[in-house]
Amino acid sequence: MQALTDLFKIQDLKKRILFVIGALAVYRLGATIPIPGINTAALQAIFQSNQGSLLGFLDIFSGGALGKFSIFSMGVMPYINASIIMSLVQGAHIFPLLDHLQKEGESGRKKITQFTRVFTLFLSAFQSLGLTIALTKMSPAGGVPIAPNADFMFYFVTVLTLTTGTIFVMWLGEQITERGIGNGISLIIFAGIVDRLPSAIASMVKLVQIDEISLLAGLTIIAVVLLVVAFVVWVETAQRKIPIQYAQRQVGRKTYGGVSTFLPLKVDQSGVIAVIFAVSLLSVPYTITQFNADSVWAQKIISFLNPGNLLYQLIYVALIIFFCYFYNSVSINPKDLAENMKKWGGFIPGIRPGEPTAHYIEWVMNRITLGGALFVALIAVLPDYMRAKLNVPFYFGGTSLLIVVGVALDTVAQMEAHLIMRNYEGFYKNSKIKGRWFNVGS
Repeated sequence: MQALTDLFKIQDLKKRILFVIGALAVYRLGATIPIPGINTAALQAIFQSNQGSLLGFLDIFSGGALGKFSIFSMGVMPYINASIIMSLVQGAHIFPLLDHLQKEGESGRKKITQFTRVFTLFLSAFQSLGLTIALTKMSPAGGVPIAPNADFMFYFVTVLTLTTGTIFVMWLGEQITERGIGNGISLIIFAGIVDRLPSAIASMVKLVQIDEISLLAGLTIIAVVLLVVAFVVWVETAQRKIPIQYAQRQVGRKTYGGVSTFLPLKVDQSGVIAVIFAVSLLSVPYTITQFNADSVWAQKIISFLNPGNLLYQLIYVALIIFFCYFYNSVSINPKDLAENMKKWGGFIPGIRPGEPTAHYIEWVMNRITLGGALFVALIAVLPDYMRAKLNVPFYFGGTSLLIVVGVALDTVAQMEAHLIMRNYEGFYKNSKIKGRWFNVGS
């Protein structure tokens, strides 16, 4: 409780926290403003009947904005997709210009970020058009269409509004990162998911009251959710500590070095980033199918994009594992670590400095990343199995749990760092939460 009080004693930290709260409030307000010309009753009926499909899953991921077809329906998905593609292009070294900019340091990264923003603009327009076509073609059984007057002007205004909303959300996320606490994109997704938590709890209580499910079953579901949260926290904070010894060196009359420390490598270095990237990438085929939704190939893809489909789950797991390794490859460079250690007289006991040290670090990273990636993939697909096999009455998303817990841990870690830096006691007296910085634009 004292740590929470200390947060508001620091003026800079207080301003950052209040800015984050205000920015997230603006985002949630925009998520409730529907696009003009939409039959909201028909729209709600569609999403209630598609809760187990990819469309329902994306609605949960957007915090209900998609289900309302609001001005922020696209959310940060196009920005994340653009960042994935830009990162893959940089990693594959397809365009020499990007390689050159990457070596220019901060100025080069700013230019790459500008390219990502422009790409986001075109991608959001494309995905907005696909989403608009998809929803206007849907109608509840025996009901009126979602958009009764879907003419050219309706499509133009809707696509323009959705695209503008995406750019605004992207800008809002960048402002949160720069002027607030934590990463803006992560917090926006976090806010959308947490916003639906009270209604989910209320639904659970109502189902117990009307004897739709037994009290024992309800308590079992809550116990499983708490157990999953505990495991996620355990893995998110787990580290593999590689011991490092620094040799003594004499500089004038002073002696430096001669100390033992360690190199901390997180078991789940990518965390929620891999899950967010996988979900974003899987949403692209759905958008493409909506341009010709009545064709045979489109119907096959739509039936495949069912979270209960085994092949879908396998591809989802494969994407999570791939992005876990991909994130490590772009965020940690074993050769640079080994060179820096050698430069300052550091070495791993039993390992020769230089190239052998780099190989050893890479070997350790690959081993622990596999365990972390498999755990994240298991948590991501477990709720689908529970809902299908155990008949869980509403969606407790493993992806949602991973995002909520991961972002909460990172944000708390950054607030704790601010407190400790200013000689205040952290949230935990005997330990520190190890955070992660989520920057999809780099």
